[in-house]
Amino acid sequence: MKNDKKNNCVDAGRRVALLSGLAAATTALTAGAQSVDFKINSRYPDSSVQVLDPSFLKYRLYSSTVEQLATGFRWMEGPVWFGDGRFLLFSDIPNNRIMRWDEVTGATSVFRNPSNFSNGMARDRQGRLLTCEHLTRRVTRTEYDGRITVLADGYNGKRFNSPNDIVCKSDGSVWFTDPPFGIGTEWEGDKATAELPHSVYRIDGPSNKLTLINDTLAGPNGLAFSPDEKLLYIVESRATPSRKIWAYQVMDGGQKLGARTLVIDANGPGSIDGFKVDMDGNLWVGWGSDGRLGVNPADLDGVMVFNPQGKPIAHIHLPERCTNLAFGGAKKNRLLMASSHSLYALYVETRGAV
Repeated sequence: MKNDKKNNCVDAGRRVALLSGLAAATTALTAGAQSVDFKINSRYPDSSVQVLDPSFLKYRLYSSTVEQLATGFRWMEGPVWFGDGRFLLFSDIPNNRIMRWDEVTGATSVFRNPSNFSNGMARDRQGRLLTCEHLTRRVTRTEYDGRITVLADGYNGKRFNSPNDIVCKSDGSVWFTDPPFGIGTEWEGDKATAELPHSVYRIDGPSNKLTLINDTLAGPNGLAFSPDEKLLYIVESRATPSRKIWAYQVMDGGQKLGARTLVIDANGPGSIDGFKVDMDGNLWVGWGSDGRLGVNPADLDGVMVFNPQGKPIAHIHLPERCTNLAFGGAKKNRLLMASSHSLYALYVETRGAV
C-alpha cells in the first residue's frame, strides 16, 4: 500500500510537470487563415442537431446548442483533451503548429511551432502526449519534461509514409494508421515517394516492439476501439466507390486483428474522417462533402452519429466539414469538433469511451 501511494504521488508529480511544460510552451496566438462567421442558434432545441432516429433523443440535451470556440485555422485535425489541465490540443497541419484551447479562459494559443506538420494525437496510459508527424514521418511521445521521444519512424528499414491517426489501448499499446496523405503534396509535409504500403501498426506498451497489423486498406485513416476493446474500428479513406468504416475483431490478447465487418458506408458524396466512440458504443464521425459536383456541402458537413450496428441516428450540422473530434470537459460530455477552420462544441448526454 505504501509503495502504491508513493507511485501515485510520483505519477501526480510527473503530470504536474507535464502540464507546467505544456503551459510554458504556449505563446500568443498569431494570425490564422480563414475565419468563419458563426451565429449561435438562439432557439432550443438547436435545429442544427438533427435527430435521425428516436434512439438519439436520450443523448440530446434540450438546452444545449452548438458553439464556436475558436476560428482562423487552415486545416484542423487530431484533437486531444487534457482534463487535468482543462485544455484541448489540436493540429493546424498546413500552418505546421499544434494549438491549445483553454477551457477556463477561452483563449487559444500556440502550443508547438513548428510541429513537424503534426496530425493525429492521443494520450498514453501515463497521460503523455502521442503525436503523428507528417514531416518526419514518425510517431513521437512528449515526456513530462518536454523532451521528445521517437517511438517509431519506419518498418523493416523503410520510412513510414505519414502517420495519420493514433489511439492507445488499455494495455498501453499504441495503434496508428499510416496512409500517404502527408507526402502526396507540399501542403501537409514534404512531397515524397511512398516506401511502404498503406498500413496499420501496433507498438507494444512494455517492449515498444513495432508490429504490422494490416496492410490491405486503401488509405487507412481514423481508428478507435469499442468500449470493451473487442473491436477496432478503422476508416478506409480511399475505398471505392465511397469511404467506409470497418470493425475488426481484436484477437490474441489484443495483439492481432481477425475477421472484419462493414459498419458504415459513406454511400456516395459523404466523406468520413476521424471519429470517436462513446460509452454506449455509438460512433461520432467527422463528416463532410467529398467535393463532388452537384452536391451541397451544407447538407453533409458536420458530425454523423451511428449506433454500434451502423445505423445513422443523428447529424450535427456545422458550417464546415468536421475532420476529427474528442469528448472533453469536466464530465467528458462536451463534444469538441475540430473542423476545417474552426473549433466547435456541443454538450451531450453521453461520455467518451476512454
